[in-house]
Order: sequence, then structure tokens, then C-alpha cells
Amino acid sequence: MTRQETMELFKAFPIYGITAEKDSRGRSNYQVITAMLKAGIRFVQYREKEKSALARYNECLELRRLTREYGAALIIDDFVDLALAVEADGVHVGQDDLPVEVVRQIVGKDMVIGLSTHNPEQLEAANRVKNIIDYVGVGPVFATQTKATAKPVGFDYVRYAAEHSLVPFVAIGGIKASNIFSVREHGAENMAVVTEITQSMDIEQKIHELLNTIKK
Repeated sequence: MTRQETMELFKAFPIYGITAEKDSRGRSNYQVITAMLKAGIRFVQYREKEKSALARYNECLELRRLTREYGAALIIDDFVDLALAVEADGVHVGQDDLPVEVVRQIVGKDMVIGLSTHNPEQLEAANRVKNIIDYVGVGPVFATQTKATAKPVGFDYVRYAAEHSLVPFVAIGGIKASNIFSVREHGAENMAVVTEITQSMDIEQKIHELLNTIKK
């Protein structure tokens, strides 16, 4: 799909799904993402840093086929080469990864690029490359077990992003059913939810619970 079509999916559904196989109750990423897609999520990120390159490649080939069946976007975290190899719809990079200008040169004009930001200074830097990137991550909003060493940014930075970001943003980090409404109240229209979904006994039910909570 085109870059524009991918971003339309980003904006169409408020929950952004991310994999975390070690926190998935023994289920594979394929099983977890299938449940996400059945519940309506159409923008999913593959984030697995501890597997071998070959294991990631083989897994993402299957996930690419799966997401295409559902008309969903597949985003690869960090690994630009993997995103290209499996024809993903986008790549998400952090502050310590390749500069987004370089990433754009590598992936070309049609792939979505997301960039993690953790403070207003990084957001302002992201604004300066708004023609290169497509969205930013804002967080971690709360303490999170997936990135235990990261310092929470709280609601102040979410509100700052809502008021100042020149590209769409997704709030991320420790977001659960108990706090997702407050994140939405502070200006986030898109929220990445990781272990609240992957650790749930019933993933589809959990996603519906999150959606209903947002709408309260």
C-alpha cells in the first residue's frame, strides 16, 4: 500500500498493536497479531530484538502475508533491512538508530517512518524533519516492563505533543485499560498498547474493553 494509505490506517483506529512474544503467555506473535486483527487493529508493529536475524525474517514473512489478508499495515521496529526484505509498510526507529534522513534514503519514498521521542526537544527536532517522517512515538507515558530503564514522561509531554507536534503521534508506555482514558483526555488520539494486550487471556475481549474505555 502507499505511504498515504498506511497513514490512513494509523489514523482510523485508536489502538496501535505491538508484539512482545516473551510476554504473550506462550503464544506466538502470529497468534497474537491474528487476534489483534480480528478485533479491528489495522496498524501493528513487529518488535523483537532478541531473536536471530533469520528467525525475525521467517516470522515476518508470515506476518506480512497475514497483515495483507486483513488489509493491515505492518511496521518493523529498528531493523530497516528487515522492513525492506519483507516488504513491510513502514519502519519505526529510535533516537539511537540511524538518522531518519538516512532511513528515508534507504527505504525510498513509499515506506512510512515512525520516530520515538521522549521530550520536547526531541519532538521539536522531529518537527524539523516532518517531510521525512510520518509519525512520532511519545513516551513512555508510564513505567513499562518492556523498557524498564526508560524514565516515564507523564501526561505533560503527551499534552505538549498534542499542542506542538506537526505530524501525527502515538502515545506509548505502560498504557492499560485503567489509564487509557486519561491518556486520551490529555490529547492522544492514538495509543500503543503492548503487554495489556499480549498478556491478556482473551486478546479480542481486551481490545474491545480498551475501545469501550476510550469512548466513556
